[in-house]
Amino acid sequence: MPSPTQRVLARVPDRLRPVLVRHRRLVKFLLVGSGCFVLTTVVDFELKLTVLQHKPVVALTVATVIGTVVSYVLNRRWAFRAAGRQREALMFVLVSAVAIVVNDVPLAVSRYLLDLREPYVDPVGQEVADFLSGMVVGTVVAMVFRYWAMRRWVFAPSARTAAVQPVPAPATVPPEPGYAAPEMPRDVP
Repeated sequence: MPSPTQRVLARVPDRLRPVLVRHRRLVKFLLVGSGCFVLTTVVDFELKLTVLQHKPVVALTVATVIGTVVSYVLNRRWAFRAAGRQREALMFVLVSAVAIVVNDVPLAVSRYLLDLREPYVDPVGQEVADFLSGMVVGTVVAMVFRYWAMRRWVFAPSARTAAVQPVPAPATVPPEPGYAAPEMPRDVP
């Protein structure tokens, strides 16, 4: 029985499949991130429309923290497949704290520096500005920072592991188990 990843890869066009397999860690990171983006957006709007109606930066911070916790679990177990080290959790918290601030800065600038809020703009304009600055710009900048920082510090192989295992040339790297989709006819579901 093929894994879910193999089934998805079997449906990808042949030209694109090697690129996805070669950059599978980035693809997984982006899938986790997009799911957490949806979660963060839903929580942010729920908080802004209820208990944190007049505190949009706090609502975004709380939503981002929730999305970050989910992201940690999924990235650790699936995207980066880390074995778990004590240092990893501490580094993840530090990187995430910086990323949350990076995510909040565009919203704070939009709201309080550019005055894109009521009574200076209409309620719809305020919500559009909040979404674009906090959820789009902030998330994109924080995502780029997180990916770089997680590969560099959080889920990086330990120095001892990297020293013991030489890195093979890119042409000789075998795919990880479960990622090379066998050739299957297109009409098989």
